[in-house]
This record gives sequence, structure tokens and C-alpha cells, in this order.
Amino acid sequence: MHFRTLSIVIPAYNEERTIRLILDKVKEVPLIHGIQKEIIVVNDCSTDGTVRLIDEYILQNSNLLIRLISHDVNKGKGAALHTGIKHASGEYLIIQDADLEYDPREYNDLLKPVVEGFADVVYGSRFMGSNPHRILFFWHTIGNKFLTALSNLLTNLNLTDMETCYKLFNTQMVQSLKLKEKRFGFEPEVTAKISRLKNVRLYEVGISYYGRTYEEGKKIGWRDGVRAIYCILKYNLFSK
Repeated sequence: MHFRTLSIVIPAYNEERTIRLILDKVKEVPLIHGIQKEIIVVNDCSTDGTVRLIDEYILQNSNLLIRLISHDVNKGKGAALHTGIKHASGEYLIIQDADLEYDPREYNDLLKPVVEGFADVVYGSRFMGSNPHRILFFWHTIGNKFLTALSNLLTNLNLTDMETCYKLFNTQMVQSLKLKEKRFGFEPEVTAKISRLKNVRLYEVGISYYGRTYEEGKKIGWRDGVRAIYCILKYNLFSK
């Protein structure tokens, strides 16, 4: 299967330390089959220098298809993703956090099942394969695996990493979903709703993970885990 453009949706909130670095990484990766990149950065009302740095980057990289969309108020990561998904024009899109926890050089690993005609949706799993994984929080890992298992129980999927950032979607499919979660509930909601699409072909590939500590800027906490449990139950059992 051949398609022309991959939309890369980057939600950004106070990421002045890493935003230029991640944009450089995205720019430098050559995509297989000559696929072009459309980069959509959604600024979720940052209060630091994130917007200034992105504006400068756009001016310095006029040959790169990159758009900046800004929220007037802080709405949350999920809301930023909704905005990016809505504006994506590529046949497929992938989600890229603005930090450095995930490696854009692995886009091609996720693209391979799509371009070979097998997949509509591909998740990148931090718990598969032999790629490097930073060793960090035991309870965070247990929490991720619990949330994935609970999600699988209700979706009848056998994912290993439902909470992964790297999700590659057929753009029309994900745009057809009515997504509601404004914060970190995006992951269980989109998984529940994608799993119910007729004849959807969902694949998973192993990726590396360069996790951040909270001192280094990690934003997700235990309250987000509780919200994720609520969202798994809500979107699989009560609000389809």
C-alpha cells in the first residue's frame, strides 16, 4: 500500500527545553517509500518560551511542512490531540510527545505494517522487543500493565502497552471517532473506540523508551491512573 503523507501530531505544553530537539529529530528521519511529513504542533497555552521557539523554528525551516496551532486556554493533552487530529491532512497520523521519551527514528517500524497492507492502526509497545528502555519506576510499570490488562479484558484485544504515546492511525478512522477526554484519558478512550470499528486491523511493534523522571519534566501522576481506570470502564461499558 502506498500513501503520500504522514501527519505528526505534537501536543506541547511548557516544553521549551526539548521542543527544538524533538522537531530536529522529526525533521531528520527519512520515511520509507518516500512518504512526506506534515508536522502539526498544538501549543496548549504554554507559559514559557515554547511558542517563540516553535515560531523561530518554522522561520528557519521553510522547506518543512510544519504548522503551529495554539489554544487560548490550557485544555489538557487530550484536547491538544483532538485539535491536531482534526487538522491532520495526511492519510495516516502518528502522535509524538514533545519530550524526548520516544524516538522518531522508529516511525518506520510503525509504518511498515501499514505500507505492506496489513494494518490500519499500529501501537508502539514499550514492553516488546530488544530496543533500549530506560529503567525507572516499578509502580509506574505495574500501573501501565494493569491498565492495559483491564482495557484488554473489555476490548478483547491483546495489547501489551495501551498507554503508549506512539499510536499510528488511519486518519479517516480516528477522525470519525467522537473523542471527549481532555487530559490523559485519551489513551483508554481512543483504544476502546478504535476497537469497535468494523474490520479494523490493529498491530503492535516493539519500540524503545527513554523515560523522564518527574524532575526532568514528566507530567503524568497517580490521579491520571485513577482517571484512566474510570475511562476504561466508562468507554467500554457505559458510554459507547
